[in-house]
Amino acid sequence: MATYDPFRELDRFASTLFDPRRGPRRMPMDLYRDGDHYVLTADLPGIDPGSVDIDVDGQLLTIRAERTLTAGDGVKWITREREAASFLRQLNLGQGIDTERISATYSNGVLSVTIPVSEKAKPRKIEVSTDAESPVIRAHESADAPQPVEQ
Repeated sequence: MATYDPFRELDRFASTLFDPRRGPRRMPMDLYRDGDHYVLTADLPGIDPGSVDIDVDGQLLTIRAERTLTAGDGVKWITREREAASFLRQLNLGQGIDTERISATYSNGVLSVTIPVSEKAKPRKIEVSTDAESPVIRAHESADAPQPVEQ
């Protein structure tokens, strides 16, 4: 009779979820709106900034990055817990984003992506104007002006 061990199953699930050989890992990120732009910050420690690839296809923003670990020939590892990995994150930008002005910086292991709101999507005031084309007629200026009827 086989027994079910929930901890063994949880360990098996966690090892497959975090196994770098199983494909790209997700990068932890924060996303917030600050005025007329969104700011995305993602943790990418140990990443060569040259390996970061950000592209926009329609309304899909894709961020890819690689962490490679190099060691000289003849190195004898004592312990090796850091692994080479691929990172991937995709976001649907939706409407109202100015995809032409998206910018990114990488500093101290954090990638920051600034995503501006398009001019069309920004809140704006609608000016109320008066009909300047029709002249305002005052009663004392014209004999054709309606006059009150006295009874």
